[in-house]
Amino acid sequence: MPEIVLMSDPKIAAIPVVDCGEPLLDVRLHEAFPIDIDARRNDASGAFAHLREGVLTRLLDAQKLLPDGVRLLFVEGYRPPALQRSYFEGYADELRSNNPDWTPEQLRAAASRYVSPPEIAPHSAGAAVDLTLVTADGQELDMGTRVNANPEESEGACYTAAPNIGPEARANRQLLTETLTAVGLVNYPTEWWHWSYGDRYWALATGADHAVYGPRELA
Repeated sequence: MPEIVLMSDPKIAAIPVVDCGEPLLDVRLHEAFPIDIDARRNDASGAFAHLREGVLTRLLDAQKLLPDGVRLLFVEGYRPPALQRSYFEGYADELRSNNPDWTPEQLRAAASRYVSPPEIAPHSAGAAVDLTLVTADGQELDMGTRVNANPEESEGACYTAAPNIGPEARANRQLLTETLTAVGLVNYPTEWWHWSYGDRYWALATGADHAVYGPRELA
């Protein structure tokens, strides 16, 4: 697999943010949102279903590029900073318990394969979306692992370019990749389901001199 820049890399945190001020929109209320919405990350506030306007627009464009009979399944968008911190610290604690000799730097890097450090997390900027592909009747396509599988349980198969998946899953990942790349989103290579636009990781991947979306609270 190609070398991966992790979210914990200082290069990511060093990228400035010039927030464009776009609102967080509830995709469930969009009058023409032809994308299925999964309930597995539903929360009382409905935060999971929010995205920045520019990301939402690109998802709508991506759906139009998919072949007949294949649809995007929206799993999770915005994640409040406090929830992101809870996810990150919980996973880091799990890794610490299983690897007591690791240094804090090793723990932070390993945790960031699966959960972004809170201060730079694309989800907390409303810039990232976790999604997969489904058939017209809602059946999830074979992607090699479940959405949100961590590196330990999947033996690394959650990495987008993982070699230890079957040909059908590889073809489906390629379709997802080609479709979302075509509308300007970038993938976090340790998670085939995670795509973003406008955040710091996107800026690094595209060569932009700053991110246009930074972490924010849901109004």
